[in-house]
Amino acid sequence: MIVTKARTPLSREFFDRPVLEVAPELLGRTLVRQSPEGPIELRLTEVEAYAGEVDPGSHAYRGRTARNAVMFGPAGHAYVYFTYGMWHCLNLVCGPEGKAGGVLLRAGEITVGAEQARERRPAARNDRELAKGPARLATALNVDRSLDGTDVCAGEDSPLWMLAGTPVDPGQVRSGPRTGVGGEGATHPWRFWAADDPTVSPYRAHTPRHRRA
Repeated sequence: MIVTKARTPLSREFFDRPVLEVAPELLGRTLVRQSPEGPIELRLTEVEAYAGEVDPGSHAYRGRTARNAVMFGPAGHAYVYFTYGMWHCLNLVCGPEGKAGGVLLRAGEITVGAEQARERRPAARNDRELAKGPARLATALNVDRSLDGTDVCAGEDSPLWMLAGTPVDPGQVRSGPRTGVGGEGATHPWRFWAADDPTVSPYRAHTPRHRRA
């Protein structure tokens, strides 16, 4: 069987770079969630970068803990956290091992398995809203803490993996402040999205909340 480039997993080397290089290049790539009911595939349209110990907005800003240990590498693994006692959020670990960094997956378009996503997201008014926001994305893909540490470079053997796919043209990538981040990191233009894509979530300024990835 001939494996096309589009179905090739993203490499470890892709993720083993500075988080601000990786984040915009994830746009347009496809995340695959394997399940007994069949795969769900999501084309990424919005992400946010978090730079670990040098980023006040990051979970890793104050160092390694049991909760954030996956963020310290190796690269190319999923970091899943639970927030507000009700939602999960999915991040992809970037950078050299021992130095924390991650990209929060904020939004995307469900391209395969929309029926499964609709069952998990009955409140969505249309398919554009199925994964429009990080908690909605994780819910639509049935992502929870059991997937924390999953190798997203392992291809079809993994319950969660990234296709090399086709990235968004750099001319169509937009950037701005991260959603809900205050303090020192409030103005960092570390949120990246595909221009004019209807699945991108609305920007919201900071309100008092805990750190993200």
